[in-house]
Amino acid sequence: KLTLSVYFFGFAFSQLLCGPLSDAFGRRPAAIGFFSLYVIGSLVAAFAPDVTWLVIGRGLQGIGVAAGPAISRALVRDQFTGQPSARILNLIGTMLAIGPAIAPTLGGAILGMFGWQPIFYLMVAYGIAALALLAFLVPETNAAPDPRQARPLQILRNYGTLLCDSGFMRVSLLVGFTLGGIYTLSAILPFVLIETISLTPTQFGLAMVCQTGSFMLGTIAAGRLMRRIDANRLIPPGLSLVIVAGIGLASLPLLIPGNFLAVMAPVAVWAFGIALILPGSTTIALSGFPRMAGSAAALMGCMQIGGGFLGSAVSSLFHDPAVALGVVVPAMGACAGLAYVLLKANPAPFDAGADDQIEADLEIATDPAAVLGAAGDEIEAKIFRKSPEHTQPPR
Repeated sequence: KLTLSVYFFGFAFSQLLCGPLSDAFGRRPAAIGFFSLYVIGSLVAAFAPDVTWLVIGRGLQGIGVAAGPAISRALVRDQFTGQPSARILNLIGTMLAIGPAIAPTLGGAILGMFGWQPIFYLMVAYGIAALALLAFLVPETNAAPDPRQARPLQILRNYGTLLCDSGFMRVSLLVGFTLGGIYTLSAILPFVLIETISLTPTQFGLAMVCQTGSFMLGTIAAGRLMRRIDANRLIPPGLSLVIVAGIGLASLPLLIPGNFLAVMAPVAVWAFGIALILPGSTTIALSGFPRMAGSAAALMGCMQIGGGFLGSAVSSLFHDPAVALGVVVPAMGACAGLAYVLLKANPAPFDAGADDQIEADLEIATDPAAVLGAAGDEIEAKIFRKSPEHTQPPR
């Protein structure tokens, strides 16, 4: 529990530094630097001689991997807007949320067959592969890095602007509590399913397919629905499913103690609901801040992982993991609902680049392929390897 809490702590709060650095010096340099820390942390954890070094390694892992959610969303915001952005963020949201969903399945299988150290060997290999992709395949999308964005006062000013924007906070807290609930479940479910329901580690890994599969189904459903309706219209039904799942987690294990489905059925409903919430929420949060996309993505990511850290920390105070499951996770769903209802979806404050943003949105509307973003013709030219003069939409 301690190593997971340290990981979440590093993951959450290092994003607050990662985002501004990507605004100041570019997306690729920031991502490469942070993922290098992830590889170092994985090596430290793999060869840790005692628990202290294991905790240190996990902390470095959390700090390094923070570049994933923060910079990936900024990369999308640099290039796409509107529904195309929501569709791409739907895919990225899948990757971000499927990690804690599929990790227990993979980790349980590896633990049962080989022990705990090979899990970290696999993480080292993953980190090296990510560094190779960043170095050779990912282009730099921050067209105008501004070193002033790395100044402490400017960082505080940017985060102050975001924290005072009720529209940003509304969807960020919504995602923070709901996705944080998934991370909290990752900390609680091993103890509930293995100690209370008496599953083996391998059986536990297979059981988590319920969560993984449900999220994947939700992602597919969201992708199909977004062809016909705006992504933000998926948020209320997704939130309703999360609240229903929270009620189920609070009641079903008490009504049917020791039953596998009494635990995993609400978890599956929660995961499906999150899949509907993520695309629209992320698009709304980032749409009003083109000048500090990295900082906006970082603060939103901090709230998500911070929700997981908070939930894991509070759940560790309960002696019985089953009680924590029925109290902490439903409370997080209730907090998500309150944030969404009480905070107003105010229009984004006027930005100097608003006219450019409107022009970009109109360009997307006239593009039959629905792939053009804020960079317009240049992006299409890169995708199809054409010269810019051949990429003009028909008039």
